[in-house]
Amino acid sequence: MTGPLNQLSAEPPPIEPPPGKSGGPGAARYLLIAVASTVVVFALLAYLVVNAPGWERVKSSFFDWDQFVESAPGIVAAFRINIALFLTAEVLILVFGLLLAVLRGLPGPVFFPVRLLATIYVDVFRALPGLLVIFVLGFAIPGLQLPGVPTDPFVWAVVALTLLYSAYVSEVYRSGIDSVHPSQAAAARSLGLSHSQALRHVVLPQAVRRVIPPLLNDFIGLQKDTVLVSAIGLVEIFRQTQLRLQATFNFTPFLVTALVFLVVTIPLARFTDWLVSRERDRRYAASVAAGSKAARRGRLLGFGR
Repeated sequence: MTGPLNQLSAEPPPIEPPPGKSGGPGAARYLLIAVASTVVVFALLAYLVVNAPGWERVKSSFFDWDQFVESAPGIVAAFRINIALFLTAEVLILVFGLLLAVLRGLPGPVFFPVRLLATIYVDVFRALPGLLVIFVLGFAIPGLQLPGVPTDPFVWAVVALTLLYSAYVSEVYRSGIDSVHPSQAAAARSLGLSHSQALRHVVLPQAVRRVIPPLLNDFIGLQKDTVLVSAIGLVEIFRQTQLRLQATFNFTPFLVTALVFLVVTIPLARFTDWLVSRERDRRYAASVAAGSKAARRGRLLGFGR
């Protein structure tokens, strides 16, 4: 049998690598042009910067080697506070964000007030500037002097970051839950699982696996936003940099801070890209396998002849 059915049942053609990529035609020429253009662009930028009229002043203010060496140990040591903030808030955000996503997806009119409150929470904390939330929680709440309420700025910094990022992370979770086909939950329910059991054992494992890359992107932003808590007096890396600036009237410590974040953040960003690429390849392999299986089934039924 020939015709459209035969075309549908045929094996998918192999995908050739695009020109310039590994294994593709012209790879050496592609690499040579890329390296040459990169060198030219950066050389031109360097020439423009070092020949600018105010370069010597900028160089002494931002690129003082002695200031760099003197300030680096204290700034790097203060980064431990940022790491503690990030790790503590990340655990709370993962749990609270997932809870919000589940609450927003509860079915039935009985849970409408719960869905409404969860939606209001997400809308409010996605709309408010982070610095504003940190200011209010860091100064107003301890200022009430309520018995048993902590006054440690570290505690309120963690609370503020958790409240802010839980709103964003809940939306990431919710998109992952919505990406799971309803037939998955329906099949689980048909086997006798309750709604909560289907959500826990069938839907959430798939949803969480799918949203790991966007979650990592959010946590890269969280790691950088830990510097905002310097506004409430917590001496972390940015506040330590400001103190150094006030003592020396030199901006080189900001270069140290920038390098610290680059060293920590860029590997995490590349890891996120690798996860995205791996997930894309996995889905592609699954689709190719499904297509091949359908083609074999078609040949067995006589459609491939």
